[in-house]
Amino acid sequence: MTRISSPPALALPQQAWDTHAHVFGPFDRFPLAADCRYQPPDAPAEVHQAMLDTAGFAHGVLVHPSANGYDNSGTLHAVELDPKRKLAIAVVSEGVSDSDLMRLHEAGVRGLRFTENGDHIGAPKTSGTLGFDALRRFAPRLRALGWHAQIWAKCQFLVDSRKWLESCGIPLVIDHMGMFDVTRGVNDATFQAFLGFVNHEATWVKLTTTRVTRLRWNDSADVRPFQDALLARAPERMLWGSDWPYIGMDKDIPDVGRQIDLFDSWTPDADLRQKVFVNNPQALYGTLA
Repeated sequence: MTRISSPPALALPQQAWDTHAHVFGPFDRFPLAADCRYQPPDAPAEVHQAMLDTAGFAHGVLVHPSANGYDNSGTLHAVELDPKRKLAIAVVSEGVSDSDLMRLHEAGVRGLRFTENGDHIGAPKTSGTLGFDALRRFAPRLRALGWHAQIWAKCQFLVDSRKWLESCGIPLVIDHMGMFDVTRGVNDATFQAFLGFVNHEATWVKLTTTRVTRLRWNDSADVRPFQDALLARAPERMLWGSDWPYIGMDKDIPDVGRQIDLFDSWTPDADLRQKVFVNNPQALYGTLA
């Protein structure tokens, strides 16, 4: 199904960033991994670029999906189409050489993604997925490159691992708002502990309501108290990500422009909008041309 998007009602500020999207296909050129557990939509680099244009984003960050295993070529191809506009987060095998990591850096990669969403920390992973154990080992190499760790993990796992994560000495970018359980409410002890983690000056959070809401994406009212709390806690380290092209959401596909409208309806403060869409990502990723 085609992943279309609309412009937001209020134009984004100049130099705005979408900090979280993926590309898939063409599959004959960038095939799926043999152990891929889901069927992604056909969402090649050119369609992603059109989405950025339509929504009004000057820049985008592409996150390598596990569907392609450790082959980052599809993601890197998308960056190569406009390297002054886009950066990437990669996933590599643990045997990767330092010279290969440097080549990835030269190609626009600025971090690696680590995932812990199983029944327990360390649960078996498919190819294209690195866990917390790998992050412990990779941290010195990330630090040397000036990269960050992008982490997609259950909120409880983040809270339980906070001490050693903070000791890694690298920026920690938390996907999907920390994957809290929205049904437990904003005063839940786990989420409150996560807010304490957000106090750490190296912790950044991507505001992506579609992955945590239990309602339709264009409502997401159950997420608003959590977003308000995160913005109040560390407004200078909140980022916005569309999560385009919405894996596993074929029955209720979000629209990027309407997602921005939802953010604006909750957060009408123009200065905060400028921080989340422009200043904060520039501080984390650097200023692109």
